[in-house]
Amino acid sequence: MAVDHYENFPVASVLLPKHLRRAVEIIYHFARQADDFADEDDVPDSERLAKLDAFRAELNRIAAHEPPLTPLFADVAKIVEQHQLPLQLFHDLLDAFSQDVVKKRYANFEELLDYCRRSANPVGRLLLHLYEEATPQNLVYSDAICTSLQLINFWQDVKKDFAINRIYFPQDEMARFGVTEAHIAEGRVDAAWQALLQFQTQRARDMMSSGKPLGTILTGRIGLEMRLIIAGGLRILAKLDSVRYDMFQQRPVLRPFDWVIMLFRSAPFNF
Repeated sequence: MAVDHYENFPVASVLLPKHLRRAVEIIYHFARQADDFADEDDVPDSERLAKLDAFRAELNRIAAHEPPLTPLFADVAKIVEQHQLPLQLFHDLLDAFSQDVVKKRYANFEELLDYCRRSANPVGRLLLHLYEEATPQNLVYSDAICTSLQLINFWQDVKKDFAINRIYFPQDEMARFGVTEAHIAEGRVDAAWQALLQFQTQRARDMMSSGKPLGTILTGRIGLEMRLIIAGGLRILAKLDSVRYDMFQQRPVLRPFDWVIMLFRSAPFNF
């Protein structure tokens, strides 16, 4: 898995059919570049938002059937036309990244879900369109998986996000469990912190499980890819449990042996 908020998404995996790998690479690079704009903490907010607005202008050129001005968007235009990808999904990603520039706290889980709807779910939906498997039910399963993956990334990256003044825990749930921002600033792993994280990780696990049928609905190499994604997310959750939610000192990552376990668990007879 790659890095940051896309580390639990596939990036042109060898498991993907060869004719789809380039399209997946283009989607990833679009999202990665836009995410980098949002994360340029040493750049003024206005400049970061302007860069994202320039991406929107390119999407608008594609919608108007005008030639894009950059190589990246020439590639985006090509795959949008070839695979009939909804442009709104690219706009949703830009909206989420723009929100990251200006919104640093989330009052409740509903606000966080709305962010995930635009920051993570579009990636899964675009992949389903590429696979020609974007049925209404498959989209529901995909949204559950992608939102879960986004939440898992948040819990991996608590320390890193706080360093750029972002907290993705719902504020009302922090208060309910007696957790304050001082816990994060100090890396304090006490009973209150562990209770909050146990609640958050179990919710992400339940959400992942609700999307799990997609791993068997999709067949062949694409199905195996999806089952590996699901297994990877669940493996990170297990690692968070095992370190008692001290991601400050032991940020969980997937290592070579984890991939052996994930491959075993991704076999149809084990899934």
